[in-house]
Amino acid sequence: MTDQNLSIREAVNQALDEALRTDPGVFLLGEDLADPAAGVNAVTRGLATAHGTDRVMNTPISEAAIIGAAVGAAMEGHLPVAEIMIMDFIGIAMDQIVNHAAKLRYMSGGRTTCPITVRTSVFAGTGSGGTHSQSLEAWFMHVPGLKVVYPSTPADAKGLLLSSIFDPDPVLFMEASRLYGTKGPVPAGDGFRVPIGKADVKRPGKDVTIVTYGLATGQTLAAADILAKEGVDAEVVDLRTLLPLDMETVLASVARTRRAVVAHTAVTVAGPGAEVAAQISQKLFRELAEPVQRVGGKFTPIPSRASEAAVTLSTEDIVAAARKTMGAVRV
Repeated sequence: MTDQNLSIREAVNQALDEALRTDPGVFLLGEDLADPAAGVNAVTRGLATAHGTDRVMNTPISEAAIIGAAVGAAMEGHLPVAEIMIMDFIGIAMDQIVNHAAKLRYMSGGRTTCPITVRTSVFAGTGSGGTHSQSLEAWFMHVPGLKVVYPSTPADAKGLLLSSIFDPDPVLFMEASRLYGTKGPVPAGDGFRVPIGKADVKRPGKDVTIVTYGLATGQTLAAADILAKEGVDAEVVDLRTLLPLDMETVLASVARTRRAVVAHTAVTVAGPGAEVAAQISQKLFRELAEPVQRVGGKFTPIPSRASEAAVTLSTEDIVAAARKTMGAVRV
């Protein structure tokens, strides 16, 4: 396959287009998805024109109805891709996601699956305020029966979305609004997939492992560049999938470096990093040179645009945590 240079917005659009062309059971539903609006992020632009409004459907403003309809359609054999416009609104559909979609396979004794994909955008770092800027992935990592995916590059966005759409189980697919314009190489042609549940080493290193995902991946790579100038060779592991976690890749990396930092946009308290750090500490306790460090958002509602940077993850936070593991700073 030859590579294209696409933005994440274009990569997601391409994945949706390919899925719609590949399987007549695939359809999209959500608020303002059809042309000319094509959603608040314009991710679905052109798809209704190409495939019709019976397959790219605008819905009423009701997250519960969107996911409820998707669950029902999945039970009938379709492959719905439902969009929750902004992640903060997903709580309205928690019952449908947590108690319906995630439980159907188990409550039916394996006779009924629920192959829905729930796409949602995270507006963290956009100055959108306390009810439009939250990273809530930890809520869903606590739910057996779900898969949670959060890519950071255009290639991962395309490959993971296609894997999600054709997965037999419900998948929450998260997209960072701030990354939609990020460009990178994406394999052209149909059939490209990235497996769910497999992390990716975005940068090899030997001194400290920094585990991250989604929006924080770019910040982590920038932190690794700063650390390199100080003589610290950081390995960056992009989880890509939060449920299931690829702890095999994480543990193999930390076993080599003997130091670990976990960085994410979600708040640190009870965040995804708590689980990753706990497993590292439990399984590699005697091999660690320093305690595992966690960095993320401060435990506070997101304030106004002028103050948001004070409570969100920064590249400097990641650098400082890595320095602690190297013994450069002790507290």
